[in-house]
Amino acid sequence: MQTQGNGRRSVAWKRAAMAVLAVAMATPVWAQQEADKAGTRPVDERPVKTFYLKNAAQQNDANEVLVALRNMLDPSTKIYLIASQNAITMRATPEDFKLAQQLLDELDRPHKSYRLTYTLTEMDGGKALGTRQVTMDVVSGQRTTLKSGSKVPVLTGIYNPEKAVQEQQFTYLDVGTNFDATLTEVGEGAQLKTKVEQSSISDEKSTGGFQDPLVRQTVLEGVSMLVPGKKLALGSLDIQGSTRHIEIEVEMVPVK
Repeated sequence: MQTQGNGRRSVAWKRAAMAVLAVAMATPVWAQQEADKAGTRPVDERPVKTFYLKNAAQQNDANEVLVALRNMLDPSTKIYLIASQNAITMRATPEDFKLAQQLLDELDRPHKSYRLTYTLTEMDGGKALGTRQVTMDVVSGQRTTLKSGSKVPVLTGIYNPEKAVQEQQFTYLDVGTNFDATLTEVGEGAQLKTKVEQSSISDEKSTGGFQDPLVRQTVLEGVSMLVPGKKLALGSLDIQGSTRHIEIEVEMVPVK
């Protein structure tokens, strides 16, 4: 009889434990939130501080600073980028705040500015016919474009051909010389990714209709390494329909 009593008590204990477990699993969310308010869960009491970036002109600049901070600070540091405010908010220890400020002083610096001077010399054989220069002020890491020329109208359609007054639609082509430059600092010099495009209207006509003009185009594109104050020959552009060509040089100097 004693063995049966012990068995009954064991079964009763198991049932009670299962009931307690069921109640715990069924605890509603609001009860957990109340527990949080009551302080039964650990709360991050580290202070919060916001750092405002002064020289991050582009989204990519801010992203690079954010990645550097995340890699250098303690992994438990909470760090966020607020792009609309150009700011970084952190929850961390005072020691991490001090390290973050040191990193920002080194990373959040203004980009250097440079002046690019393109020299275009028209040549016929070994004889120089004329020279012109184009100057662009550029910021390291940013793309800069310059267009020099004319817009040529091209007829693309005629509407209401049966009426006395016809409606004509035009598009405009950029004809002349276009410069596209992206300069990136590398050590004591800079890497220049550039594109020089030369276009002109030919005396010939295309066969597409509406007496469309025929546009001649030559493009020089590449990547070069520049040293401040030293000219670099980029290449030459042939002038189609003639024996002439244009030799292109570029020079970079810092803007103080």
